[in-house]
Amino acid sequence: MNAKPNTDDLRSRHVRPHGMPWDTMRFPGCECKTLLSDPKSGLATVLIKMAPGATLPDHQHVLIEQTYVLEGSLVDKEGPDAGLEIGPGEFVWRPAGSRHSAWAPNGGLFLAIFQMPNKFFENDGKVLDPTGQDWQAKWGAAMARRAGERKA
Repeated sequence: MNAKPNTDDLRSRHVRPHGMPWDTMRFPGCECKTLLSDPKSGLATVLIKMAPGATLPDHQHVLIEQTYVLEGSLVDKEGPDAGLEIGPGEFVWRPAGSRHSAWAPNGGLFLAIFQMPNKFFENDGKVLDPTGQDWQAKWGAAMARRAGERKA
């Protein structure tokens, strides 16, 4: 399975998530299967599974994020929408710049679409991407290219 787009090859990509292993995320109780990833632009489509009580800590959506809840629920723990709960069959999108923490009180399975990886704000002041890399060092150039494209 090739999760990275190749714009020179215009064939469809058939992804079989049921045959893919779950990858452990750096957030306790969170796992993912990356269905599409473009390391140059930051675009990604990911299945995310959260165990009961798992939390995605304080983070900012750099560009629009979209999430469809397949199972369980996703609740805004902190942020401007604290208490907002998205359940099975429901969809939420978050505007660029929105910041919150999210948790799955009873666990959940979500399909998430990112235009750019989130910024996670660590207790020591670092700003990291979901994989634990320095966000600016990893994604700053891609974000600058996108900003330039929008101005053109």
